[in-house]
Amino acid sequence: MAIFFGSIARCHCYRLACHSIVGIPAGHGLEVRLQVSDATQAGPYFFLSYAHTPRHDANDRYDPDQWVEKLFTDLCRHVMVLSGLDHGSKPGFMDRELHSGSYWPDRLAKGLATCRVFVPLYSKRYFESEQCGKEWTAFSERILYHRARGWEKAETIIPAIWVPVPPEELPEVARSIQFNHAGLGPRYIEHGFYGIMKLRQYRSAYDMAVYNLARRIVEVGESTRLAPTVPPDYDSLRSAFGASEPPWAGSHRIRITVIAPDIHNLPEGREPYHYGHTPQEWNPYRPEIGRPLAEHAVEVIRNLGFRADVGSIDDHYDHLFGDDPPTSAGLVLVDNWAAVSEKYQEPLRRLDQADKPWITVMVPINKGDAQTTEAEHRLQGHLGAILERKLTEGHPVKRSVANDISTFDQFCKAVPEMVRTAMNHFLQRAPTYPPEGRASMERPRLQGPQSPYNGNDAEAQP
Repeated sequence: MAIFFGSIARCHCYRLACHSIVGIPAGHGLEVRLQVSDATQAGPYFFLSYAHTPRHDANDRYDPDQWVEKLFTDLCRHVMVLSGLDHGSKPGFMDRELHSGSYWPDRLAKGLATCRVFVPLYSKRYFESEQCGKEWTAFSERILYHRARGWEKAETIIPAIWVPVPPEELPEVARSIQFNHAGLGPRYIEHGFYGIMKLRQYRSAYDMAVYNLARRIVEVGESTRLAPTVPPDYDSLRSAFGASEPPWAGSHRIRITVIAPDIHNLPEGREPYHYGHTPQEWNPYRPEIGRPLAEHAVEVIRNLGFRADVGSIDDHYDHLFGDDPPTSAGLVLVDNWAAVSEKYQEPLRRLDQADKPWITVMVPINKGDAQTTEAEHRLQGHLGAILERKLTEGHPVKRSVANDISTFDQFCKAVPEMVRTAMNHFLQRAPTYPPEGRASMERPRLQGPQSPYNGNDAEAQP
């Protein structure tokens, strides 16, 4: 999973915008929104994501992707007019425009980090492409990052049909996209863009479909502004379509347990700013993100293809401390202030003593929280003594990632690694349920062909 780290200028503008939500004067908020808007305009208006079609014959000079390029060109012309973009602005991006010798992952990552709208071009080949799945992942994580800041839900993925795909063959991430294709016309729905472009009698259907798709792109681009981000590490991205995920991913869940004080049980001297009425409301990165940390973790985990639920120690008591075989993997989010709270010290010790490697622990802290920074040495000392085993469990590299979480960006980057580690341990120990029937059968043996004399070779003697 890739993580987007803002440059100094972008990050500064972005955080001020978030601060304006929680009380900075309106004038500052207006100034920041204008900066974000200008930064967004620096990138392409939309990103066209499509699967390359290979040539059926290496000696054939026919370019099978020329029709995708025509669709892209027509969309750009409409978007340029409908959006009122200035001369020199880029209405769209597709990877055919990459220049010879350029490092294409960097160019793709930059387009995904700055575009307003993501337009995936559906086909069977598209959902089989790891490349297209990576592009979807990069943009989806940008949406998650946007929502974590407490902004409105961003519906900025606008799919288009290149070749119709049966609904049951769509991956889960595509099924969750709500887009009504009816406005693009019945011929488009039946044949997709490829069909109505190739058949002359459907020329008017193509013109209507491409125009209405451009209108929708502009409507979404004007109504929702995703803040630009620094381009992700493209090579580290995973496909959103599950090509690199095990087939059982969607059938298993992760229990997220939050071990943190609430405003009624705070350690002495701790301010209530980062807490709520329940442990699940803990938000160490406030005001940078505008909702509880566990809620964002749920979305990250669902984006990986797993189910997730959130609870406190009491909610997940049997899961954490019971002796029964595991029923799910677990991720425990620990506030280091819990280590100096009498209420949580004993449960943390029991968690450390339990031999349950399918439950992983993360300790997110906020370097911007002055109170935590001042008490960091004391808090880390207490936590290290209580969770001595759990904080050193697992692969050293992955463990170092989980133990060094001082920013929200680092938290987002560490969650997928810890979830996969927990799930791998869970699958090694989870009970299995063989199908009903005979408990066992004889080991099969290789035999020669059956004799026509029912095995009595003597009868075959002359």
